[in-house]
Amino acid sequence: MSQQFQPPAPDATPAAAPAPGPSGADFLTPASGPSGADFLAPAPVRPGNVGLGIVAAFVAALAAAAAYGAIMNGLERQFSYAAIGVGLLVGFAAAKVGGRNPVLPVVAALFSLGAVYLGQLFFVALYVSKVANTSLGDVIDTMGVSGINDALQQGADVMDYVFIGVSGVTAFSIARKLNG
Repeated sequence: MSQQFQPPAPDATPAAAPAPGPSGADFLTPASGPSGADFLAPAPVRPGNVGLGIVAAFVAALAAAAAYGAIMNGLERQFSYAAIGVGLLVGFAAAKVGGRNPVLPVVAALFSLGAVYLGQLFFVALYVSKVANTSLGDVIDTMGVSGINDALQQGADVMDYVFIGVSGVTAFSIARKLNG
């Protein structure tokens, strides 16, 4: 029994030549890829979402109002840097989430004004609850928001309105600067 075995036919495709290694001339030519100028280029502008910016500013304003009232209650007086902080927080949230839109600095300023006023109302309610030795909920139930507002207006002075204004200007400025 003899079998004849035929070897396989040689492959007709030529073998790929190995890639040449780096030569001395390769080190003298600039390499492709990012250069130092690429890292200095401005970031691409992302499209803004005005609706999300307004929502973010509103949420930041509510949180800042609560913090502002609590800080004033802890110090038992107003604190100018806290009012500036309210404006910074609201303006930053509006600009960073909302992107570039000329409406956002105005909205941030308005929300910041409201946040400082709401924080002052919260401070009055906390103060009354401390003096009356009752809970905050009882104060709100008995006085209502209008009663707390009347108490705030009776004790208000020029500095209350200055802090409100400073907060609004700060929010407008920071939102405009981050958008610009």
